[in-house]
Amino acid sequence: MTVGLGTVLKEWGRIGCIGFGGPPAHIALLRKLCVDDRKWITSQEFEDAIAACNLLPGPASTQLAIFCAWRVRGRAGALVGGAAFIVPGLIVILALAALFLEGDPPVAVTAAGAGAGAAVAAVALHAGWSLMPPGWRRAPEHSSRVRWSIYLVLGAVAAATVGPWLVLLLIACGVAEVVAQGLPASSRQSRPLVAVGLSGGVLLSVAWVALKVGALSYGGGFVIIPLMQADAVDHYHWMTAAQFLNAVALGQVTPGPVVHTVAVVGYAAAGLAGGLLAAVVAFSPSFAFILLGAHRFDRLRADRRVRAFLDGAGPAAIGAILGSAVPLVRALEEPWQYPILAGALILVFVFRRGPVLTLLAAAAAGIVIVALT
Repeated sequence: MTVGLGTVLKEWGRIGCIGFGGPPAHIALLRKLCVDDRKWITSQEFEDAIAACNLLPGPASTQLAIFCAWRVRGRAGALVGGAAFIVPGLIVILALAALFLEGDPPVAVTAAGAGAGAAVAAVALHAGWSLMPPGWRRAPEHSSRVRWSIYLVLGAVAAATVGPWLVLLLIACGVAEVVAQGLPASSRQSRPLVAVGLSGGVLLSVAWVALKVGALSYGGGFVIIPLMQADAVDHYHWMTAAQFLNAVALGQVTPGPVVHTVAVVGYAAAGLAGGLLAAVVAFSPSFAFILLGAHRFDRLRADRRVRAFLDGAGPAAIGAILGSAVPLVRALEEPWQYPILAGALILVFVFRRGPVLTLLAAAAAGIVIVALT
């Protein structure tokens, strides 16, 4: 049965509008649509697609959405479905970016942003912590678990200290694992893109930052937080540390992929044009990977070099997510933000609340605290 593009636009657009909660929510919604309700894709094929997307750099849930649309309607479906999944959250986050970054926002808005920003480090820690058990189980041998632990620590230290060069550390860990397993590293893996700046204007710089976010991030959206923070705050000075915390929080509480955060960075650099450019560049690699390589997913999963590379880059990426909490905490500017951070840690680790509820509660606490002081 041929699925119409109108159906793809409607269903993937619906997921893009209600997909709060990050990748777990996106995967559950896509599974319900494509496997359970419409039976467009078999359960085994869906699981294989999740595994293959996790082998690719970039936002895995976005790539999964594009793959599912490709599977039911070909390349035209991939383009329509991917755009429908991405655009709703992009519109919302750019509107919120205008509210937070333009002019002099109301005190309540500033307080909500500061409160939510205080909780971002807790959300990052929980995201990294939740990825550790499955990662550990994928390294069954003692020697590989020792290396896994080393890669994890290196990733955490790099994210906490040398944000702009984090991607080189991730790649180095991947190549090191290929060598440790006695496999020849392919030339494509040994000559990656490197984190150097582009000259020629703000928009080119925005495009370069977005390209690194979209093409060189392993393990989820939080991996690229230290990289974005180093570029947007420390190197280019497009936004303050507090504004960057707001951007990360907005990426968590809006529907769609967390990588939308890069659109706020682009907006801070060059207004609406910068935000749109950042989004287009950041998501382009995901479309390219699926459009050009989806039919090779089985071969990708079976490639021992690819798996070995991810055996090294994967734990380093988890460590980077944990380490990203350090610069996020250093960005806090108000003393009252630290009790909110403590409360957020309790919410996510003790009461097991999700990131959206935690950030909204922190935002509400920020409004109350500012109102009372």
